[in-house]
Amino acid sequence: MEFLGTTQVASYCGMKKSCLFPDPAPTSTTKDTYQSYYLPGYRHLSSWRPSLLHKVISIPPSSDEPFNPAGRPPTVLPTLRSALHSRYSTRDWHHANMVQLKGSEASRYWAGRLNTDSVRLMQDKDQLTYEMQEDSRRNLGERISNIDFWRSELVYELECLLRETQALETAKKRLECAVDEMQGPLKTALECLYYREKRKGIDLVHDDVEKNLIKEADVFKDCQEILAKLAQRINRQLGINRDVQHALEQDLSDKNSAHFIDEKCFNLRNTSDSINFYHGVEKVDGTVSVPVTWAKFSEDNIRCSQHARANSVKLREDTEVGLESTSEEMWNQFVSTNLAFNNRIAEVADAKNKLQAQLAKVLQEIFQTEDMIMLLERSIMAKEYPLKVAQTRLETRTKRPNIELCRDAPQYQLVTEVYTIDDTLQTLKKRLQEARDTLQMLLANKSKLEHDISVKANSFFIDKKCMDMRKTFPSTPRLIGYT
Repeated sequence: MEFLGTTQVASYCGMKKSCLFPDPAPTSTTKDTYQSYYLPGYRHLSSWRPSLLHKVISIPPSSDEPFNPAGRPPTVLPTLRSALHSRYSTRDWHHANMVQLKGSEASRYWAGRLNTDSVRLMQDKDQLTYEMQEDSRRNLGERISNIDFWRSELVYELECLLRETQALETAKKRLECAVDEMQGPLKTALECLYYREKRKGIDLVHDDVEKNLIKEADVFKDCQEILAKLAQRINRQLGINRDVQHALEQDLSDKNSAHFIDEKCFNLRNTSDSINFYHGVEKVDGTVSVPVTWAKFSEDNIRCSQHARANSVKLREDTEVGLESTSEEMWNQFVSTNLAFNNRIAEVADAKNKLQAQLAKVLQEIFQTEDMIMLLERSIMAKEYPLKVAQTRLETRTKRPNIELCRDAPQYQLVTEVYTIDDTLQTLKKRLQEARDTLQMLLANKSKLEHDISVKANSFFIDKKCMDMRKTFPSTPRLIGYT
């Protein structure tokens, strides 16, 4: 409670100032004291006290000098004078009292108005400060809500991108596994081609099996090339996904930092311990974006991530289609090659069986021909003795004397017998030679048949071995990359 006539100064405005004495000069400065500045359009006031009030209530510093309200020069009188001679008149006394009362009333009037205006001004400024602080707090809350929205969008998009990247990496592993699985069937097909080069003679033919094996090797190589190209595309897409992921993570990290800072600012109160003066900070504008560009930055990052995810999904679909088409194509070619192998093995087995049957017949014919040659030789030998007898008879009858050398019927019969037996021998010898030639032909045919049978057996063995190698083939899940 202050006395009437004293200055009404708040405690936070500093030391009280007397209206009777001049303001004392400051002895020290405080670094943390707020140095106010004035906005353009506002009149600078050195103090809240008007100068008029100072003039009305000010008192001359020396109280010993006589009061001269009229402003006329004082009457020069001796210091020690008689009390009967007064210095002022009654009129002067009443006039001075009236002036003093009027001045006091004026000062009270102006002081009352000033106090009323000051209270109203303080209330208005307090209300304005409170409203501006609440507006700032509300704007900070809205900003935090916006940051929360975009942060949730970024978190959701980042999770979707991470899942898509993981799925794409899984597809890449499936491609690599499928390519590795193709190595076995490809190696088997090439080994079958190499083994079938060991066929002999006429069996070294460019048959359907060889055509299918060559086609199978080409199909496996083409499928490996297709899957390798898909793997390269996935590698490039994974690089793009990592770049987009880095952008999203960086944006999310910035959003988290901004959310922490704005939330800290939102929770600041006038009673907080961490508040302080930062002179001139409001004059520095270090911002690099506006709300439109700020939102567009995150929106662009999300759009890039969505585009990358769409490309990843399309690439995974292409990968799935490629794996299924290649596995189906390889399986169909594998089945076609096996069918050609089975047909060829059946053909070789049938030819071998026919050759073996023919060989048995040739052997039988050789046996019969050898028997016939033996019979012919015996028959020829049997005809020699009758020929000897007939020729001996003729030779003996040539020794008949003179007229007894008659060409009689015995002579004719003996000559006919000799010619007949000789012709028989020639015919039998010719037939013997033919039989021997036939035997040689049969033996040669037997040898050829045996060679052909061995060739067919070799081809049959090779194809059977190839089929044994081709008993195993990767299953469809393994061909499409599942282990």
